[in-house]
Parts: sequence; structure tokens; C-alpha cells
Amino acid sequence: MTQQPQDEFDTSVENAEAWMKAIQERLRINDNTKGPRSALEARLRETEKICALEPEGRLKMDLVLMKADALLRCISEEEKHEILSKLKDIKAMWEETAIYITHCHSRIEWVWLHWSEYLKAQDEFYAWIHNMKVTLEPDIELQLGLKEKQWQLSHSQVLLNDVLNQSVLLERLLEEAASLFNRIGDPSVDEDVQKKMKVEYEEIKAEAQCRVKLLEKITKEHEQYKTNVDQFQSWLNGVTERLNCCIGETTKSPADNGLKTLQNIAKDVKRGEKKLKCLEVQSTGVIQNTSPLGAGKMKDELEELRKALEKLKLISGEEEERMHKILKSESAYQSQARQLEAEIQEFRKMLQRLEDDLESGEKPKSEEDLVALWRKYIATRAALAVEESKVERLKAQLKELFRFSQNVQPLSDDVITAVQEYQRVKGKTFKMSTGTETELRQSFQNPLREFQLWKPSAQRLLDSTANVAEPSLTHAFLLQIEACLAQSSQFKEQLMMLQLKKDLLSSIFGEERVKSLLVEVTDTTKEREFLHKSLLQRRSRLQSLVTQHKDFDAGFVPLQKKLSAIRAKVDVENEPQPDLLGKETRLQRLQMIQEELAEFIVQMEELENLVQSNPAHRHKMNQLSSDYQTLKRSLEIILARTAKHVREHWAFNNKLSDLQRWITMTERKLESYQDASAERNMESRVADLEGLLAELPGKEIQLHLVGAHGQLVIESSSPEGAAHVHTAMNQLTESLRSLKKMTISLLSSIQPNTTVVDTGKNITVVGNTLMTGLAFGSSEVTLKHSQANVSKEEENSHLLKLMKDFEEWLHVENDKLSNIFVMKPSSFEDVKAIHSKLKELQSRVPEGQRLFEDLRSLQTVNGTSEDVEDLRYQWMLYKSKLKDSSSSLTLRSLEEPDGFRKRRPGGMCPLLHRVCWAALPLQILLLFLLLLAFLLPLVEETHSCKLANNFARSFNLMLRYKGPPPT
Repeated sequence: MTQQPQDEFDTSVENAEAWMKAIQERLRINDNTKGPRSALEARLRETEKICALEPEGRLKMDLVLMKADALLRCISEEEKHEILSKLKDIKAMWEETAIYITHCHSRIEWVWLHWSEYLKAQDEFYAWIHNMKVTLEPDIELQLGLKEKQWQLSHSQVLLNDVLNQSVLLERLLEEAASLFNRIGDPSVDEDVQKKMKVEYEEIKAEAQCRVKLLEKITKEHEQYKTNVDQFQSWLNGVTERLNCCIGETTKSPADNGLKTLQNIAKDVKRGEKKLKCLEVQSTGVIQNTSPLGAGKMKDELEELRKALEKLKLISGEEEERMHKILKSESAYQSQARQLEAEIQEFRKMLQRLEDDLESGEKPKSEEDLVALWRKYIATRAALAVEESKVERLKAQLKELFRFSQNVQPLSDDVITAVQEYQRVKGKTFKMSTGTETELRQSFQNPLREFQLWKPSAQRLLDSTANVAEPSLTHAFLLQIEACLAQSSQFKEQLMMLQLKKDLLSSIFGEERVKSLLVEVTDTTKEREFLHKSLLQRRSRLQSLVTQHKDFDAGFVPLQKKLSAIRAKVDVENEPQPDLLGKETRLQRLQMIQEELAEFIVQMEELENLVQSNPAHRHKMNQLSSDYQTLKRSLEIILARTAKHVREHWAFNNKLSDLQRWITMTERKLESYQDASAERNMESRVADLEGLLAELPGKEIQLHLVGAHGQLVIESSSPEGAAHVHTAMNQLTESLRSLKKMTISLLSSIQPNTTVVDTGKNITVVGNTLMTGLAFGSSEVTLKHSQANVSKEEENSHLLKLMKDFEEWLHVENDKLSNIFVMKPSSFEDVKAIHSKLKELQSRVPEGQRLFEDLRSLQTVNGTSEDVEDLRYQWMLYKSKLKDSSSSLTLRSLEEPDGFRKRRPGGMCPLLHRVCWAALPLQILLLFLLLLAFLLPLVEETHSCKLANNFARSFNLMLRYKGPPPT
């Protein structure tokens, strides 16, 4: 019965021993860490398989224990001892096998893990080596200045500190390599590899140290040079200040002291020249290690110092020479100066006496008084001509004093004052004798003569610049053309003022002479415009030679700023002016602005050549052109209105002065009648008074006309100017009323039997032959209101007619554009036909703009109107649709056109298209910034000194483990 358990036990023991021996043999074969990484990995996989068989061995041991337990129950005590001995041996063998499995696998796995972590650290180390080589490989960049060199040195020092910090980790890596080599014996971690790692690190370290030393040397040289330059500049400023103080005190202190100080300054300047030469020698080494731009700045700085020193030396020498001359000429100067002062005093007393005699007479009130006064001026002119020799003698004496180095300014001022007084008295006498008419005649003819003198030079300039191609000559010719254009603008202003003063010219020259003069002015204006246009074209051609390599932005931004500046100038000119001078001045400013606008369009046409293939630039240029057209039309309206205001003011002044002159002459005549004897020429006086009474109603009507002109002037003037006009009109009305009363009173006193009846509308002389039936004394307010009502009704009817004409024109044009939209081109010829029709519609846009501007100008006078605003909206919508259809002809040929609406824009596609094009640069910029934001972390991770040392993070376990291999 015991034989079967015995056999089963023996079989299980034999099976277990065979299995364990087989496992031990496999472990013995794989229990080795030497060799390449592939073999180690194969052994690691084999030990993993052996470890996976451990449960099988444990089952076999459990089977042995189970069979042993069954056998021990049925055998004797003596046999049990043998069975237990076998059981103990098999258990010991199992324990040894299990421990061997675990230790073998753990030992191989530990070496594998150690090797893997080492390779990771080695890869990171070589990645750091590569990054540092890439960083240190380029040559040192030349920097702009000292601050940039200091920044470059600081950056190199940071790189060197990073390299030095890697030494500790390199030592640890080499230790791990040595430890691995002792365990695995693989050539990938032998001493040659370790030496190669160390050599590469030492090369990086040496390169970083050499770079830091070189940058320290360069920075130190620049710092020393900068210190020397600052010291030299400080010294130069001190010497300059001393020289300025010496120059300023020469008038207060004796010349001997100033001469001694100047000699000391000259010695200091010689020493400064030696310092400057030393600086130039020192700058040679610094410039070699500086960028071209920085070197240019250093050279410019040295050149400025050299110029300042030369200037200081020159001024010092001049002042020293001047001091010597002052010492030699003081005595001679004093005697001649005293003599000159005495003669000046005597001469000025004589001039004062003549001027007092000249101004003693009253202002001439008639032609006879003017003739008498002119004879008096002739005598004064003869007296002044006698004194001409004394003036020349004073000038000669002053010229003699200029030979001296003393301050002749006081005496020069006295002589100039005396000569000016003489010339003033002489000129005053000459003006009074020759009369205002001669002076105005010459002043009005001067622009024509000056233009005739200027025209040949402008034509010669055009001829000389016809075939200019030299870049060196272009700039000089441009300056000459700019000067000619400025003179041409001045001529335009002067000729325009001549045309505005037609009434004044008629009163001075006469009708026939004025006609010929205005014809000459018109011809001159045409010649000037032709020459001005030629000069503008020539200037644009020359500027195109200079600016042909500039891009669009460099030309567009100044044009935009220039247009904004011109618009600001135009906006400023909307304020009303108080008087005629202000209005004429504003007219001149507006003409100058118009000249600037003419130059602007020439520049804009030049810039349009750069935008043919760029839709974004074309959009900007179209917008700029639209702004220009709007501003041009606004300027033309303001210019026309200002010219009209000037003409109205001139007319008002002329009529006001004529009526005032007539009232003044009549009052003097009536005063002479009051002073004369009653018996002399009684009949003649009565006839004159009756004629004057007959003339008064006409003058009253003339007063109302002056009032009407004054009302126009008031409407175009500021409150101050309007108050001045009101005052003048009130004074004129009062003077005319006083004159009428004086006439009636005087006539009644001369002929007591004559009764003068003034009913306010008619004047009737009873008892005499004068019967006036003219309306007189009409209310000024009634006349003004009646004229205003008639004018307003006419303007309203004209406005309605213009609105109707413009609406019909716009309706026809819009129907044509809608028909074009409906067309669907199927071939290239159809597209060309549509394009020609659109071009024809575009050519008629200026005509519509002119009609609309006329409507707007009349609407501005009569007040705002909703119908006019509606037409303005329809006109803007039509132009927008026409512009969109021209720019996107191909796309619109495939789409259904939007109808022409009255209140809303025609479709969102064109607007969306323009918005997308306008926002495209902004979208590109945002995408670029987003890409930069994604790249910044990569750059920081690659180059940051903070993270570059973290390649040993994978050693957190292995580099700190000091115990035996894990089991």
C-alpha cells in the first residue's frame, strides 16, 4: 500500500529537481552583464521569461509537498526521517533557485535601467553641446555703441556661467559611464568615449572663455574711450564758456584784461589739439570693434569735436586780433565820435523844424487846397535837397568810424535814425507832392514789370532742365524750380488783387487805361499759368528721378499728412473777417492753399504709378483721391465766396467814400455861403441851393444803395466788422440828414419869402421854380426787406429747378447702370463692352458732381433741406455702386445686380469685400503675433540657462542610489 505514494513522491521530486536544474542552467547561461546592449536586452527578455516560469516551479513544489504529506501518513518513523531529509533538500534547492531567478533578473534589469538612464543623460548632454556650439559658432557681431557692447558681454558671461555649471553634471556623467563600463564592458562607454565627452566640453568651455575675454577687452576699450571723450567734451565746454564770458565782458572790462584772458585760452586750445589727436588714435582701435553705423557715429562725434575746437580756435584768434585793434583805435575813435554826435544833433533839430512846418497845415479838403499844399511841399523838397550834402557827410564820417574796433552801434543807430528821419521827411514830402495817384499807379504796374523780368529766367530754367539726367544736378535744379514756383505764386496773388480792384483802378487810371491794363493783366495771368504748369511738370519729372526707388508708404504717408494739413488750413478759413484787409488776407491765404493743392495733385499722380498692381494701395489712393476732390470743391466754394465778399466790400467802400466825399465838399460849400456877405452873388447862391435840394433825393437813393451794399458786407463780416459798418452807415445817414437841414435852413434865411416844405417823401420850394416830385426818405428797413424777399423767392425757385434737373439726370444714369448689372457676359467681347459702358458712366461723374455742388452751394445759402440730403445720399450710393462695379467686373457678370434703392446701400457684398480688404493687413499681423506666441516657449526651452542644466533629471533615482542592486 505504501509503494504507490512512494513512487508518486519520488516522481514528483525527480520532476522538481529536473525542472530546477534546467532553470538554473538557463540562469547560468544568462547571468552575465557584459557585452553590447542588444545582448543585454536579449538576456533581460530571457530572465523575464524565466521569472514567468516561477509559478510553474511553485506548483511542482506544492505537488512534492502534497505527495510527501500523503507518504508521511503511511510510513514508519524511520522512513519518515529519510523522506523529511529529501524534502529539506528539495526545499533548499527551491529556495536557492527562486532567489537565483530574482537576483539574476534584478541584476540584469538594474544594469539595463542604469544604461538607459545614462543614454538619456548623454543625449541631453550632447544636445546641450550642439546648442552651445550653434550659439558660440558665429563670429562676434559688431555692436552699435557701448551700451550694446555691455549687453553683449553680459550675455556671453551668462553663457560662460552656464558652461561652468555643466562641469559638475559632466563629472557625474563620467562616473556613471565608468561604473557602467565596469559592469558591461561595452565600447560605447569606454574611456575613449569619456575622454571625447570631456574634450568636447573643454572646447566649448575654452570658446566661451575666449569670447568673454575678447568682449571684456572690447568693452573696456570702449569705456575708456567714452570716458576720454566725455572728459574732452567737458573741457571743451569749459573753455568755450570762458571764451563766451571773455567776449561778453570785453565791453565792460578793460581791453588789457580781455587780451590776457584770450592768450591763456589760446594756450589751452593748443593743448586741446593734442588731446584730440590722442582721442583719434584711440578711436581707431575702438572703431575696428564697432558696427559700421556705430563707427560712423563715432567719426561724426570726433568730427564735431574737431569742428568745435577749430571754431573755438578761430573765434579766439579773431577776438585776440580784435583786442589789439581796439587798443590802437580807442583814442582816434573818441574824438571823431564826439564830432559826429554834435553834427547829428544839429541835423536832427533842423529836420524837426522842417517836419513841424510840414505838418502845420490842415488836411486838404479840395483840389485848390491840394495844389497850394503841393507848392509848399515843393519848397520843402528844395530845402531838403540842400541838406543832401550834409547827409552824405554824416555817412562818410560814420564810415570812417567803422574802421575802428570799438562798438559803433550807438553812433550808427543815431546816424541811421537821422538818415531815416531825413528820408522819412523827404519821402513824406515827396509822397505829398507827387500825390497818392502816382504812387498807386506805380504800385499797380510793378507786378507786371517784375513778371516781365522774371519770365526770361523761368524760361531759361525750363530750357536748362529739359534734358537733365545727372542725379548730382537734379537737387540743385529742384531748389531753383521751387524758388520759381514760390515767385509764381506771389505773382498770382498780385495779379488776382489787380483784377479784384477794377473800380479803384478806374478811378485812378481812367476807363481806357484800365481796359488796356486789365487786358495786359489777363495776358500776364495766362503766361504765368502756362509757366507755372510747366514748372510743376518739370519739378514732378525731376522729383520722379530722385524718388523713383521709394516705396508706396514712404510717399503715401506724407501725402496723407499734407492733405490733412491743407484740410485743417481750409477749416480755419471759415471764420468771418472784420474788415477788408482781413478778407483780402484770407483770399491770399486761400490762393496759397489752392497752390498747395495743385502741387498735391501732381504728387498724387506721381504716386499712382506705384499702385497699379496692389489692390490695397489702390484702395488707399482712391480714398485719398476722393478726399482730395471733396477738399478741392470745398476750397473752390470758399475761394469764390471770399472773392465775392472782397468785391462786395470794395464796392461798399468805394460807394461809401464817394458819398462821404460829396457830403464833405457840400458841407464846406454851405459853410462858405454862411461866412460870405449876403449881397454878393445872391442869385448864384440861391440857384446852387435849389440845385442841391434837387440833388438830395438822388443822394438819398444812393444812401439806400450804400446801405444795401453794407448789408451784404455785414452778412460776410464778423460781429466787430458788422458793428463798424453799422456805425459808418449811421454816421453817413446822420451827415446827410444834417446836410439837408442845413440846406433848407440856409435857403430860408437867404430868401425869407420862400417856403421849403419837406414831407419826408418830397421836397417842395414854394415861391420859386423848384418842384421836386421824386420819392425821398424811404425806409431803409422796408427797402432791405423787399429786396431780400424778392431775392429769396428767386433763389428758392432756382433751387427747386436745380433739384429737379439733378434728380432727372441721376435717374437716367442709374437706369443705365442697372441695365449694365442685368447683363450676363458670356465672352470676352461682352466683358469689354460692359467695361466701355462703365467707363462712359465714370466719365460723366464730374458733370454730376458739378451739378450737385451747384445745388449744395445754393442750398447752403437758403438753409438745409431734407430733399437735398436725400439727393446727396442717392448720389453717394450711385458713385459707390459705379466704383464697385468697375473694380469687380468679372464677379458681377455672374451675379444678379441689386436694385437702386433710395434710402439703403445697394447690397452688402461690395461693402464686405472692401472691409475684408481693409482688415487684411491687421489679420496678417495678428496671425504673425499668434505664431510668435507659440514659438516663444520653444525658444525659451532651447536657449534658457535655467532649463539647460536639467538634462540630469532622469538620474533622480539612479544617481542618488548608494545601496546594492534591488532584489
